[in-house]
Amino acid sequence: MATQAANRAIPAPKEDPTTKPFWDAARAGKFLIGKCKDTGKHFWYPRGCSPFTLSNNVELVEAKGTGTIYSFTVMRSKEPHAPAYVELDEGPRMFTNIVDCDLDTLKIGMKVKVVLKATEDGGAPVPMFTPV
Repeated sequence: MATQAANRAIPAPKEDPTTKPFWDAARAGKFLIGKCKDTGKHFWYPRGCSPFTLSNNVELVEAKGTGTIYSFTVMRSKEPHAPAYVELDEGPRMFTNIVDCDLDTLKIGMKVKVVLKATEDGGAPVPMFTPV
């Protein structure tokens, strides 16, 4: 029997001056990640300093929006859902949810793509992933 991901209410993110450009881009349908300008490495979550050098020489860049499931679990509750770590094609891993699919078909290594899911109180959409 298939376990469909529930359409759960998603709270709006709390924005601050550092993350506002990320959330503004999400509203425009773009998925951004951080990039250290000193090392060229990408990182998740967007922040004002590099996790590699602690420098503030960082920028937000548009991500491909694709990756692979690194790890996941299926929560078989009243509202089934699948929290997961997704390894982005650019390298960083992010904690997220896998949505809009039969949760029983998920596998580690499965290709996924970003979907920006609306939030319950009209805030910026939140990046989640669905199988390709």
